[in-house]
Amino acid sequence: MKQSGAILNEPTPILAESTESAMPLPSSGAPPAELSPAPSPVEEDQEEDEGLDEERLLVLLEGLLFVASEPAGVERLATALDVPVTRIEQGLEQLESQLEHRGIRLQRHNGSAQLVSAPEVADAIEVFLGLDLSTKLSRAALEALAIIAYRQPITRPQIEAIRGVNSDGVIRTLLHRGLIEEVGRLEQAGRPILYGTTFAFLQYFGLENIEDLPPLDEGALGALAARAGEEAEARAETEAKPESDAVVFTPPAGGESRPTD
Repeated sequence: MKQSGAILNEPTPILAESTESAMPLPSSGAPPAELSPAPSPVEEDQEEDEGLDEERLLVLLEGLLFVASEPAGVERLATALDVPVTRIEQGLEQLESQLEHRGIRLQRHNGSAQLVSAPEVADAIEVFLGLDLSTKLSRAALEALAIIAYRQPITRPQIEAIRGVNSDGVIRTLLHRGLIEEVGRLEQAGRPILYGTTFAFLQYFGLENIEDLPPLDEGALGALAARAGEEAEARAETEAKPESDAVVFTPPAGGESRPTD
């Protein structure tokens, strides 16, 4: 009997080994830890993205825009910082808000952004750099530019239909000044060129984006079209009016001057 008792008290090696391999015994009575699934590739990307906090993102965005020699596209910024485009958009909005009352502003136009000086420091910059920034546009150029700004993209015939006069000259002037640019072609007969405003337009008028334009007064455009039509009619009447009869003096053969019909 003693021999059989000794045998019962000894653990069976095979049973002990299988128990240890099945589940380790928890220490101090703690429940067994639950196994967590491996993170998916999407979660890993999110974790890597979260490694760049908002403050660091704003610092990097400001630095990249400062050294950029031209407006930087949102996708290009996202690629450079290895973050989603949505985070770049959010960062630009925050940066724009932070710079609202400083000497540098953030301009955004057609999916691109750049840092520019604030409009209220333009006079000081002009004196400091010895520049002449007071060159003004003619009334005709301002009319055409206003139409393009509010109706863009727009073609030259559409501009002329509103102004009532030929606009080739003012469009060339605006293109030369860099205030407008070709943005495409209208898909119709002749495929006329479509025009839109540029970053230089925003800088010229001290705007941060095209949405900062004051609300469009449709009545003002109607009055402009009516006045342009009246001026065109007046010019047409002037050109069609025959020259007034004038007295022409021709010297006669004898040397005396006398009026002739």
